[in-house]
Amino acid sequence: MKKKTASEKVEEKEIIIDIDEPEPTVEDLPGVGPATAEKLREAGFEDLLAIAVLSPPELAEQAELGEAVSSKIIAGAKKLANIGGFVSGKALLDRRKRVQKLTSGTSSLDELLGGGFETQAIVEVYGEFGSGKTQVGHQLAVNTILNEKEGGLNGEVFYIDTEDTFRPERIAHMAEAVGLKPQGVLDRIHVARAYNSAHQILLVDEIKKMSKNLDVKLIIVDSLTSHFRAEYIGRGMLATRQQKLNRHMKELKQLADIQNAIVLVTNQVQSKPDAMWGDPTRAVGGHIVGHASTFRLYLRKSKGGRRIARLVDSPNLPEGEAVFTVTSEGLRD
Repeated sequence: MKKKTASEKVEEKEIIIDIDEPEPTVEDLPGVGPATAEKLREAGFEDLLAIAVLSPPELAEQAELGEAVSSKIIAGAKKLANIGGFVSGKALLDRRKRVQKLTSGTSSLDELLGGGFETQAIVEVYGEFGSGKTQVGHQLAVNTILNEKEGGLNGEVFYIDTEDTFRPERIAHMAEAVGLKPQGVLDRIHVARAYNSAHQILLVDEIKKMSKNLDVKLIIVDSLTSHFRAEYIGRGMLATRQQKLNRHMKELKQLADIQNAIVLVTNQVQSKPDAMWGDPTRAVGGHIVGHASTFRLYLRKSKGGRRIARLVDSPNLPEGEAVFTVTSEGLRD
């Protein structure tokens, strides 16, 4: 009998692996019985990926488990979800095909962003008051409801409002301008007012729970640093503020990855008085927010009611600028 070569053995294994198997659930994790599984689900952990990317203290706190048990569960989730290993660049390129693009409503801004705002990313939009940050958020909220053929994502929108700037009337005007029924659009935009930074962080956990039954495609935080800036004052509180902001951004990125969604955060700015040359305007939050954001857009006002959007940071796109206007119908070229 002829012996099989190594390549033939590999092919046999691949054939066996390709057989459809049921998706692993939380019950398949080591040491997880019915009671523990119920705790995990109550904490919003249906997906193994959501568990795999947590640290033991985070899972212990959110699911009310011991750290030793949490470590075991996370290790099992990483194994079942196939997390933590190296993959080839080609495999990563294939995985990136899941990324979707959302139109901004303006061709210039879409071109600047390589075709639109992309999913699995945090987009930070910062600028002075009146520069159009909230208007961008409102327009993206409406555009998300559009079908994919029209540049939308046909999904649900969650809007965390920290400055009381969400206006349903504005959404209605923008919806009519793109041919959508205002009532239908407003039904798919879920808004919550955050009254302090702790409430703001808790609302992200609420989105995790609600996303089990909804196809979440856009999460807006307007604005990201408003409460943190007001509550953590002075250099003595800076480290605590930055740690909380870092964790907040990390949880938002997890949501973006798991839901294949876009996270849009608007941000306030501050002046840098000692800047001798160039623009003294800097985004609040420092390096923590800068590093956590996938794309950074700096908005500023121009003549004739125009706005200039500058792409400050991106992992794959060059710096550049786009000009658009804010009209009664929304963002336009």
